[in-house]
Amino acid sequence: MNILGISAFYHDSAACLVRDGEIIAAAQEERFTRKKHDPGFPHRAIDYCLREGQIELKDVRHLVFYDKPLVKFERLLETYLAFAPRGVQSFVAAMPVWLKEKLLLKSLLQKEFLQHAPDLTTSSLPQILFSEHHESHAASAFFPSPYEKAVVLCMDGVGEWATTSAWLGQGNTLTPLWEIPFPHSIGLLYSAFTYYTGFKVNSGEYKVMGLAPYGEPKYVKAIYEHLLDLKPDGTFRLNMEYFNYCTGLTMTGGKFDDVFGGPPRKPESKLTQREMDLARSVQEVTEEVMLRLSRTLHRETGVDYMCMAGGVALNCVGNGRILREGPFKGLWIQPAAGDAGGALGAALTAWHQYEQQPRKVTSGKDGIKGSYLGPCHSNEEIEAYLKKVDAPYVRLDENQLYARVAEELAAGKVVGWLQGRMEFGPRALGGRSILGDARNRDMQSVMNLKIKYRESFRPFAPSVLRERVSDYFVLDADSPYMLLVAPVVEKRRLPVSSAQDGLWGIELLNIPRSDIPAVTHLDYSARIQTVHQDTNPRYYALLKAFEAKTGHAVLVNTSFNVRGEPIVSTPEDAYRCFMRTEMDVLVLENCVLLKADQKPLEGDSDWKKEFELD
Repeated sequence: MNILGISAFYHDSAACLVRDGEIIAAAQEERFTRKKHDPGFPHRAIDYCLREGQIELKDVRHLVFYDKPLVKFERLLETYLAFAPRGVQSFVAAMPVWLKEKLLLKSLLQKEFLQHAPDLTTSSLPQILFSEHHESHAASAFFPSPYEKAVVLCMDGVGEWATTSAWLGQGNTLTPLWEIPFPHSIGLLYSAFTYYTGFKVNSGEYKVMGLAPYGEPKYVKAIYEHLLDLKPDGTFRLNMEYFNYCTGLTMTGGKFDDVFGGPPRKPESKLTQREMDLARSVQEVTEEVMLRLSRTLHRETGVDYMCMAGGVALNCVGNGRILREGPFKGLWIQPAAGDAGGALGAALTAWHQYEQQPRKVTSGKDGIKGSYLGPCHSNEEIEAYLKKVDAPYVRLDENQLYARVAEELAAGKVVGWLQGRMEFGPRALGGRSILGDARNRDMQSVMNLKIKYRESFRPFAPSVLRERVSDYFVLDADSPYMLLVAPVVEKRRLPVSSAQDGLWGIELLNIPRSDIPAVTHLDYSARIQTVHQDTNPRYYALLKAFEAKTGHAVLVNTSFNVRGEPIVSTPEDAYRCFMRTEMDVLVLENCVLLKADQKPLEGDSDWKKEFELD
């Protein structure tokens, strides 16, 4: 039985194909359209999933949408009525779209799906089902998890009504336990501070998390006094007098400005100590909410394992604290935890809940295959493209490849790395990555300023062999999806150094260092990816080759893209990104390209205009 799940029309549209309960393919639309966070109908992602599954749309049993638009419309109307007459501007902006498209979503979906099957009619299309938003999140987290029984915590901005929900998963069933309704949302609280500190909502939240260690938690008291009523069990209410998202076109209003010392920072303007302190404060509050809720779930259910999804589950600092300080024996976080993962959850909901099919659990292994669920490209395809664009390269066998790339990395080179299937979710995990030597103290600034073209304060993540993770970090658990932050072990910490960074006006003095400085953040922490031979044998082999050459089993791993651009998908995307940056080496499967050998791209001098800089 083939089931196709989709998420669309809000942000991060995606498609996922599940066959007899096995995840066959999943991808975000942005990777194909090259439009970051593309919210449109995922035509190209659907085409890929059908192609990967070697089927046509007529071979699909169910088409499943990841939320229920009529329930969401009910929430919008009730919210506008509750705040009337305030909110008329937002109401006027939102209603035409709803009345024209979203209220007639089933008809719109049928029309869009028919583009993939011109031989079908509306009546002969596969059945269209609708899952609830948080049910899709919960299903995406529990059903592929390695646990027979687990509690599930879902936290995001808002679904239909729920902003936070708790579930009990056992076997092939998910039972709702409780939820916190809109407008009270820890995700929207974090987004309000994202907006207020000058970053883009729904994409800049991870920048706030990265900025937090540079600040002090001096606004925590003000958040609790004015914005958030947090109970001992982790439940909460927001004081809506300080927020504008229910009635206006911004996240915060004048009363918010009064509490925190002025208007929001203008995007792209100088970052000040205030923004750093605000980031640290909202991060600490969010972590406290996450910890209290997780402890409450354990106390209420007695279950020893927890799964997480929703946008807040991408807060890897909070996740790390739950693992270290919380009561659970194990924690599993869905790698595409945001709305893209709703496509996966919708498909699995139909298989397990609607069709009532049993679930297979393999102890210690999840069902998401390392999140390598996107397209791949053969060496023959790659060579045909490189010859077409007249790009000099060499093709190496396996042993030559890993030794050569390890040598380049050890020499301080920055390497673009495209191998195997593309990752599903926001993190590059060794399929579409830019790599560097974690021992190189200049690597962070080089990558940020000359490769990624982004803010200099942004930290980079380490990829480490799973069996060596405890040699470098205070962690002895799998973290394959780069969703856990842990401290660098004490023995690897070095004396502080002094530095100054003029970009964005940040002065960095007395910076903590370690013997892996390129992945050590200001607070001696790192966002860790453990690399496993069974899920990514080629990336694992590269790390082993680097370990053999240097004695270190850690590499810098960042996503293969520049600021404002989605992660690359194809060899063509990768070559273009390689040529537009100061990367030294490009590895496309077994083909190795050196920047020094390449000719400049023709007619590409104004490429940065293509990308929206947030």
